[in-house]
Amino acid sequence: MTNQKREKSVADSVSKDKLRVWVRLLQTTRFIEAELRTRFRQHNNTTLARADVVAVLARFPAGLSMSALSAQLLITNGNITHVVEKLAADGLVERRDDSDDKRSIRVVLTRKGLAEFHAIAPLHEAWIAEILSDLSTRDATTLLALLAKANLRKPA
Repeated sequence: MTNQKREKSVADSVSKDKLRVWVRLLQTTRFIEAELRTRFRQHNNTTLARADVVAVLARFPAGLSMSALSAQLLITNGNITHVVEKLAADGLVERRDDSDDKRSIRVVLTRKGLAEFHAIAPLHEAWIAEILSDLSTRDATTLLALLAKANLRKPA
């Protein structure tokens, strides 16, 4: 085998390994999300999307615009609108005029929403710890460091 063929074979192997990493990350994410959806539905009669919105808003007491909320959740404005409407109807969030941008609405967690967050956050944390219980603290630290090496810039 020539050097050129050997180098191509090694490059193909590395490329396939990275593809396998992507597939494993996707499988892991989908498994965890499915498990959390089930647990939120069974234990809290809520959805993962609602819990995610409440959790994000708990970190931003002044609230967020719909665009900023969508960006935090990595989903489109259209998808978040429906969730926010239901949360508002249930009294967990309020929509307020944005003092910085009169064309924009800020979504703010209500006291009831904050109470909801404090009820579900410990459960969520415990469920994640249980789901990932086969990872030692060292494994988790190593995995975080490895994932930080991934190039997370958006493609041009």
